[in-house]
Amino acid sequence: MGLTDFFKRTAQALAPEQELFDEEFQRKLDYLAVISRRLFAGRLRAERRTKKTGSGIEFADHREYSAGDDLRYLDWKVFGRSERMLLKLFEEEEDLSIYVLLDCSESMAFGTPSKFDHGRKLAAALAYVGLANLDRVALVAISTKVDKTLPTTRGKGRIFKIFDFLRSVRTGGTTALADAARMFTAQQKRRGIAIVITDLYDPEGFERGINAIRYRKFEPIVVHLIDPREADPGARGDVTLVDVETGESREITLTDGMVRAYREAHLSWRKEIDDFCTSRRVPYVAADVTEPFEDQVLRLFRRLAVVE
Repeated sequence: MGLTDFFKRTAQALAPEQELFDEEFQRKLDYLAVISRRLFAGRLRAERRTKKTGSGIEFADHREYSAGDDLRYLDWKVFGRSERMLLKLFEEEEDLSIYVLLDCSESMAFGTPSKFDHGRKLAAALAYVGLANLDRVALVAISTKVDKTLPTTRGKGRIFKIFDFLRSVRTGGTTALADAARMFTAQQKRRGIAIVITDLYDPEGFERGINAIRYRKFEPIVVHLIDPREADPGARGDVTLVDVETGESREITLTDGMVRAYREAHLSWRKEIDDFCTSRRVPYVAADVTEPFEDQVLRLFRRLAVVE
């Protein structure tokens, strides 16, 4: 094979990855960042205020002066009226950390376009909004463990590092959200928002994974990737069903009645997810891979705006 053919084939192999974050996609990111500023950043910034004595942005309270305190923050007006030495306390903004956790198990490769590609677009969009409106963003690829991490980064210009990271990750293996979540929370000492982008196909139950994040004082947000074709096998008669993550197979005869029962079970499972998240005040958005990703990002922002 000549050198020209090599470069041509390499370019063809990379083309789908490059197109994932093309110029049109980047223009949509700028649009989302503008739209989200009030709904998304406003709420999260309000949550990251802490009372500190210092040159804060908003007066909060007083406390008694103690030896060694900085006299610059003494409230001289109060001292002039009552001769009480009180220090001003201010509310200052702390850096907020946003972690985007992307499920990279093999089930995410299902469909055309795949849940994985849709999830990578959502991850890039949410990361960009974080970079544009907040301070710290990290990406974490998970399956049964933390497979790969892009450390905390800042600034809109870092979005290209986000793109490179998302292009580099691949699907593979099984799902164990609880194990991956425990590993993630152990590695990240700084608490923050944990946005989990996943199809929630965990044989041990998705609840354990979300709870593992909650119990370590992170704030989970669930973005549930759904392909409508998964709600109906699309076949009848004698078929062989294969688990894409474990390789296990089972031969069955699909009848109309079995398919109806399967659809009902699928709807019940989705309702369980919604009920679980609602009861624990965990923001939840169902992300259909056949819908535009930007609509789902905006839906998540609106959901965040009403969660207290």
